[in-house]
Amino acid sequence: MRVLALASPQALNDACAKLGALPPYQWLRAPQTGMTMVRARAGGTGEQFNLGEMTMTRCALTLDDGTVGMAYVQGRDARHAEQAAMMDGLLQSPAWHRRIIDTVIDPLDHARQTALAHRSRVAAQTKVDFFTLVRGEN
Repeated sequence: MRVLALASPQALNDACAKLGALPPYQWLRAPQTGMTMVRARAGGTGEQFNLGEMTMTRCALTLDDGTVGMAYVQGRDARHAEQAAMMDGLLQSPAWHRRIIDTVIDPLDHARQTALAHRSRVAAQTKVDFFTLVRGEN
């Protein structure tokens, strides 16, 4: 679900298009956009504090076989939430699981890892190493 939520809406749409016809579904909760509070910890392990609010979209659907798929995604893209919920539902089906992993999850994860590695290499080019020269008089 992390890979689906962090994927760009266009990349997820392109990956889902490769699956062809998807099974029908009914809404349990149509896409809804709202706000959520983001919490953090001071120093990563200290006291919790409210960092701020973030826009998110959530939805839930049920496939014809009764499987429920749910998704929460950052931003206001209802289609992104819908497709992520559909993939969640299909991942629970033995008939669809391997196909979803191979066609959607693995390519999206690989693209994200590649983009992160590229961003790290670009940031590393600006790294400055500071050092102190010790005078030999002491």
